[in-house]
Amino acid sequence: MKYTRIFLLGALITLSACKSQVVEQPNIIWIVSEDNSKHYLKMFDEHGIETPNIESLAENGVVFDRAFSNAAVCSAARSTLISSSYGPRAASHYHRRIQEVPLPNDVAMFPAYLKQAGYYTANNAKEDYNFVKGDTVWDMSSKKATWRGRKENQPFFYVYNIGTTHEGRLHFDEEVLNKGIEENKNTEVFIQPNHPQTETFKYTNIHYRKKIVEMDTEVGDILEKLKEDGLYKDAFIFYYGDHGGVLPDSKGYLTETGLHVPLVVHVPEKYKHLVNQKIGSRTNQFVSFVDFGATVLNLAGIEIPKAMDGKPFLGKNAVTDNDITYSYADRFDEKYDMVRAVRKGKYKYVRNYMPFNFDGLMNEYRYKQLAYKEWAQLYKDNKLNKIQSQFFESKQPEALYNVEEDPFETNNLAGNKEYIETLNNMRNKMTTWVKSMPDLSFYPEYYLINNAFENPVEFGQTNKANIEKYIDISNLVYKDFNDVKNELEQHLKSSDTWERYWGIIISGSYKNSDKNLNAIIADIANNDDELINRVRAAEYLGLKGIKNPAEVIQEAVYKSNDGAEALLIFNTIVLLQDGYNYKIDIDFDKLSEVVKNDKQVQRRLEYLKIGK
Repeated sequence: MKYTRIFLLGALITLSACKSQVVEQPNIIWIVSEDNSKHYLKMFDEHGIETPNIESLAENGVVFDRAFSNAAVCSAARSTLISSSYGPRAASHYHRRIQEVPLPNDVAMFPAYLKQAGYYTANNAKEDYNFVKGDTVWDMSSKKATWRGRKENQPFFYVYNIGTTHEGRLHFDEEVLNKGIEENKNTEVFIQPNHPQTETFKYTNIHYRKKIVEMDTEVGDILEKLKEDGLYKDAFIFYYGDHGGVLPDSKGYLTETGLHVPLVVHVPEKYKHLVNQKIGSRTNQFVSFVDFGATVLNLAGIEIPKAMDGKPFLGKNAVTDNDITYSYADRFDEKYDMVRAVRKGKYKYVRNYMPFNFDGLMNEYRYKQLAYKEWAQLYKDNKLNKIQSQFFESKQPEALYNVEEDPFETNNLAGNKEYIETLNNMRNKMTTWVKSMPDLSFYPEYYLINNAFENPVEFGQTNKANIEKYIDISNLVYKDFNDVKNELEQHLKSSDTWERYWGIIISGSYKNSDKNLNAIIADIANNDDELINRVRAAEYLGLKGIKNPAEVIQEAVYKSNDGAEALLIFNTIVLLQDGYNYKIDIDFDKLSEVVKNDKQVQRRLEYLKIGK
């Protein structure tokens, strides 16, 4: 494929140009546990479980109390890690990928630079990148990979992944649940306040913490192997979680429990001069996954490519005063949303670009967990309090939290006049960030696949002015509806497809409506050249209770011959069915074969009981 050739050529040029003035080549090891936020480890949180092997790394190391994944799910998080580049800039932020993308211009996966500099690179074993990989990254990447394959005295970079705490381990059945409830009836455990305080949630918390204990034992096993080989004292050893935990409203969401990960770095005595922090200390310096690859290169004495977004937090000339992190969430499997967040110090700002997409929208893999199922049923039965119900209700376009006082983000301060200065400051940081990348999600994913995936970064730069325009339209939601309705009308009448698209979305983000806007949007629903604009317009009319959207949406999904486009339409169908009580019947036989055979669409079809 054309973009594969572009990637290989670009990687070759990048590696040749990347100066490797290696003076010191320490061994560097990553021990990565899947699906763990910091909230469940006692060394980071009072409600956590003891993890003595992880804690042992801190004796001659540094504990990072403010470490964050930039994405709350595996492939998007790991794509950020391997590239040191923000996902929305590179189109690597959708999970699961529909199509791989080439790496950003002048950037290779960072282990390739280590390999060129003489390192042995080994990965055991999860990759899960959304990028085209090439063959310059790992000397070995498999379940058998170890540092023992290197040449004598050759420095190495080694990644060891632990899947014991993965989300799938909480997909137990009713029999296991009932047995666990009985066996633990006298056990006390913390349940976060936005969750139902039920026996199901109690046992799910207990079960998850037991898996963390098992994971810590596996960390101990790998540390023992390093000690047996005489490598422990002379290696940088990172332990971290690959994104947040798996209790409901964590993995897949830009909550602190979805993003805030544990990070401990063991520092070898002979290389402690490369670390500014005091050994044995804790730091509140903010570090993010986008920085991890750059940090490894810096520790190895390798020049960091200027095209990388990340900045090193260890090594010579490291950044040690950062107090900000950015994050993103878009499609998770078959579920679409578009959320961005920035945390600076104790304040967290969340921007819901499509606030009508409530968080609890059906996501098949999430809802294999009994706690998710019970939560949804309790909401339907009207047995939740206001805080617990928020997960299943439409959101505000923006939210502001003091996460030091409100770690589970239950009290939105965005409407509080006392915080207007902080709110405006965080808004501005968000706008600056999404424009600077620029953020490709201001186009729908299917459009990017068809028009941008040969070189997403170049596409973003070419279309930067348009993306900035769409961002400005989205920011109209910060103003009073009566002050912007005339401007929205002009956007809805634009000849620019995506200007109309964002005009519809932002019109739908207000609780108010206007008869002139309603008439224009009704015309879009019937006549727009772009199917998704018809669907968004019908969605708007349904959300406002103006007109049943079923006929327009049915016609659009039957016309679609693009799996990713149809998937976005099905997202609207599920949203309107589950959140707004519309019944939209779909005739399986009228769907195109391309749509029927799309794996993510099939999840929606199964949930909606359409077809076989």
